[in-house]
Amino acid sequence: MSSQPLYNLDPVLWLAGVGLLLGGGALAWNWWRHRHATPAVRLRALTWLTLFLTFDLVIFGAFTRLTDSGLGCPDWPGCYGSASPLGAHADIQAAQTAMPTGPVTHGKAWVEMVHRYLATGVGVLIIALAAGSWRAHRRGDAALSPWWATVTLVWVCLQGAFGALTVTMKLYPAIVTLHLLGGMGLLVLLAVQGEAYERKPLRLSPALKIGVWALALLSVAQIALGGWVSTNYAVLACRDFPTCQGEWWPPMDFEHGFAVLRELGAGKDGGYLPFAALTAIHVTHRMGALVVLSLMLLVAWGLRQAGGLAHRRFAGALLAIAVWQFMSGLSNVVLGWPLVAALAHTAGAAALITVISVVVVRARQASLAS
Repeated sequence: MSSQPLYNLDPVLWLAGVGLLLGGGALAWNWWRHRHATPAVRLRALTWLTLFLTFDLVIFGAFTRLTDSGLGCPDWPGCYGSASPLGAHADIQAAQTAMPTGPVTHGKAWVEMVHRYLATGVGVLIIALAAGSWRAHRRGDAALSPWWATVTLVWVCLQGAFGALTVTMKLYPAIVTLHLLGGMGLLVLLAVQGEAYERKPLRLSPALKIGVWALALLSVAQIALGGWVSTNYAVLACRDFPTCQGEWWPPMDFEHGFAVLRELGAGKDGGYLPFAALTAIHVTHRMGALVVLSLMLLVAWGLRQAGGLAHRRFAGALLAIAVWQFMSGLSNVVLGWPLVAALAHTAGAAALITVISVVVVRARQASLAS
């Protein structure tokens, strides 16, 4: 692979142009579809559209990681100093010839750059959302403080910075995991803003409120564990279920497995990451999954018992996600981590954090209304 500066800002304007094209197209579609609606309705529709596209971006980010395309372009924000792999054809070809199964190939370069294009397009939508929120605030018809949209804008900028660090720090596990959590955080922020326009309070008993909040917090922790499993390639440390390596408690090395400040494949002391460390990461995620799935079922049962139509719908959604996550997680283990199952598992995590965010917001609305 030829030597390449990690940062080359020459393609920034081209990348911004692609983002404006993609984001501008989505904005134009949203405006045309709601051209006869009030500004508040258009802003609400833009919020949900941005949430939908951010969800898609999170899944495509997982696809980028799972196809080992994260270093398909070893510099940032362009590809070998070009705005697309077309301009970097010679460099990519040289790298692919030197290492045919290495991190840089034509296919991987396109996957990585498409991810960057989509992320830039989502960034444009969030800029428009922030501008629209402040405009609504000045008109006096804002459903929520415009600072929520402003925080979202700052958040997506930080997410872009972590995306750059993911490349320049060569898939450093802690950075990649934080990048995943940042994507989930965007979903939460956008779900809160979208629900502010809906105004559909959801009354919960005190015990159920505690359960919902516990599920929200544990879901974040479990997603972080899942990211740690994926970024350390620990999925295949256990190829059987419910045991691992034929044992209920196989040899595990938690000290090296959960050392945060280390490079990919390295242990706490800088040497090779022991296999027992990968086993510790995998088994911890399994134990976390058992806790979260159990709590999901309890919360779903509590919502079902509450009796309202909205309660039953959220109960059904949580139950469906629980089944989806169990089946996709199990498929990753027994089928050898197929791409479809891995993407489905990430999608389930994104759906869970979005649904539980909506439940929390509606429960909060009910508390304020009482």
